[in-house]
Amino acid sequence: MTLFEELEKNDDGASFKRFAPLAERMRPVDLAGFIGQEHLVGSGKVLEKMINEDRLFSIIFWGPPGCGKTTLAKIIANKTKSRFISYSAVTSGIKQIKEVMMFAQIEKRTQNKRTILFIDEIHRFNKAQQDAFLPYIEDGTIVLIGATTENPSFEIISALLSRCKVYVLNKLSSQEIETLLRNAITDKERGLGNFDIEIDDSTISFISSFCDGDSRIAYNILEIASGGAGLRSDTEGRTLKIDIPLIENIIQKKALLYDKDGEEHFNLISALHKSMRGSDPDASVYWTLRMIESGEDPMYILRRMVRFASEDIGLADPAALKVTLDAKEAFNFIGPPEGYLAILEAAIYLSLAPKSNAIYTTYSKVMEDIKNYQSLPVPMHIRNAPTKLMKELGYSKDYIYPHNHENAVVYQSYMPLELKTRKYYQPTGRGFEKELKERLEKLKELKEKFRNKY
Repeated sequence: MTLFEELEKNDDGASFKRFAPLAERMRPVDLAGFIGQEHLVGSGKVLEKMINEDRLFSIIFWGPPGCGKTTLAKIIANKTKSRFISYSAVTSGIKQIKEVMMFAQIEKRTQNKRTILFIDEIHRFNKAQQDAFLPYIEDGTIVLIGATTENPSFEIISALLSRCKVYVLNKLSSQEIETLLRNAITDKERGLGNFDIEIDDSTISFISSFCDGDSRIAYNILEIASGGAGLRSDTEGRTLKIDIPLIENIIQKKALLYDKDGEEHFNLISALHKSMRGSDPDASVYWTLRMIESGEDPMYILRRMVRFASEDIGLADPAALKVTLDAKEAFNFIGPPEGYLAILEAAIYLSLAPKSNAIYTTYSKVMEDIKNYQSLPVPMHIRNAPTKLMKELGYSKDYIYPHNHENAVVYQSYMPLELKTRKYYQPTGRGFEKELKERLEKLKELKEKFRNKY
């Protein structure tokens, strides 16, 4: 067998053999069985069209482990009329790459057949190895499909990146992982459907929450819990009970009491919110980690913290909102578990920041007036008058331009007549709002001075 024939061998057929891991056996062979990434492979989406129409171009799949990058590449392999070669950057070197390119050139020249080269963990290739692909992508000898868990902007050379389209794959949701697990339990051809497995929804949910969107981890846990039922014949006819205590023993982690759709979900987020409002950093980090360890989506916690930064701190410390948004960016950038530290940093900062609900009460007051008064007209003097007719109708008449006057402060109303005396924002005098309160008092003095002068 030649090197090319060896490389060409596809293990899709072998993936259904008895001794293949459950994760490999359950790998779908077409988009109909693919779960997740609807933004790319849903009906009418770009990859769905590309795969079904066999219109391939060089691409890089960027996403977390177990989200479907390799599976999509193998679906392309099953669908395409091109020759498909799969490589792992962990075990391959420049010599093997050049040999494959040579065979690909011969194939293109003699049979006018494209070669699709799939490189798993492409970020592990160094600059010289990545450079080796460039001329062959450029002249159409190969179509490159790379898969990486690392940001391509930092790990892939710019020349290669400019010749590939990057598609971002998302971490699988808990619901998608649960669907994959249920499919594996019921599938008689590739999964565990020939065995009487007793497992309830809470156990499936616990497995899903532990694996954090990684389907391979979920499948491995299920396979270990089933005692390798798919690999053995002595389990046929027996009931295999899989429950939370068994899963806890396998993963060596306790299942904390938590239901993301039930009362405990709201109890914990309430505890976190009230702990931060009460300026207790210790309780805040405790409840934050309790939620994370229980399987809560960290982005949900961060969204609540962003809300808190405006609702309970506001302008008493404007940096609170930035710290929280920076924590979100940091978590998105490095992921768990290191990214959890950024979330804790935000929790502590929010707890220790001066508190003010002035923004929240301002919002409530304004919304009440909008509800009561509906669509009040904009005062004529602060309307724009871009046309002659509008000027004749009185638009912008008597408007006072602040920059033409001392301190750029004038006395004129900017509110509808019915709300002329309303004062919505009332700073508390805590934190930075103390300075804002002083500014408001100063502005009031300057406006009165202008009013008396003119």
